[in-house]
Amino acid sequence: MADSRVETIARLAQWKIDNFGPCSYKKSDPFKVGIWNWYLSIERNRYLYIHLFPEPSRVSKEQPPVARFILRVSNTGSSRRFYISPVHERVLRTCDDFVWPVDTTFLGRFIIDVEFLDLKICPLAGGEARSIWPSDGKLQSVAAQSALRCLSRMLDEAMHADLTIITTDGTLRAHKAVLSASSPVFGGLYHLNGEEKETSTIHMEGMSQESCMSLLSYIYGTIKQEDFWNHRLALLGAANKYEIGDLKDACEESLLEDLNSGNVLERLNEAWLYQLHKLKKGCFTFLFDFGKIYDVRDEINTFFRHADRELMLEMFQEVLTIWK
Repeated sequence: MADSRVETIARLAQWKIDNFGPCSYKKSDPFKVGIWNWYLSIERNRYLYIHLFPEPSRVSKEQPPVARFILRVSNTGSSRRFYISPVHERVLRTCDDFVWPVDTTFLGRFIIDVEFLDLKICPLAGGEARSIWPSDGKLQSVAAQSALRCLSRMLDEAMHADLTIITTDGTLRAHKAVLSASSPVFGGLYHLNGEEKETSTIHMEGMSQESCMSLLSYIYGTIKQEDFWNHRLALLGAANKYEIGDLKDACEESLLEDLNSGNVLERLNEAWLYQLHKLKKGCFTFLFDFGKIYDVRDEINTFFRHADRELMLEMFQEVLTIWK
């Protein structure tokens, strides 16, 4: 029937009913809003009862909607009156999940509007429902991804690059503004009357071209996990030298994650060298609290011959604490 069709635009659905009698029931055709097909139905007893529910389907069963919406009912003609519902928010699965009784004598022609303020997916396993429509967070995510793509092109194609980086086995091109924003040390180089300011050149002593590219990829926001893992010791040294705090923290967390008997002494030395307190504590816990000091007894003499005196003293203090 013609008056069972529901028109939709954006998040608004409108059902124009041409003829409705005093004791009638009517159901709309399905209409799509979001990822679900919906139905409206009306019936009259004492009140006009309006139901809103999703079409029974696999989608509505596996991803039931949490709808936040407003309903409006109005008659037509010169004496037009409006009945507007409160804002409703609930999980809708069946035709019994929502009904709005309207105390009106509307007969004949009238209009029902449904405005969906938000639609969320209700997780069957529990947890917080998530909106299907873009939010501020999603917009920020899209904007961040776009910015990273631009930065990636700037680095990969050396677009308007104004800085040359000399490594142990090659050169790279970068941008003074990007590096200055990431590191106060980089920023300070261009305020001094030195070679860096005069020639727009930086010497990355002790870094290979590949390691330096991983550093730049981190700064430009495009580093891959594999590159970070392969070059994290070089990245740690650079992060410490150029005061890139978040990179230094990331390296420390990574070095702590794969601590084992084969690398604990090396990690302890790195923790001491770069003042990584969390890593140092983790190494002491691994060695003394968990008794792994016995697993490295063959390597410990070599370690002590090369270790810093203060680090050795700290280790002895740790042993004394354990044996108290």
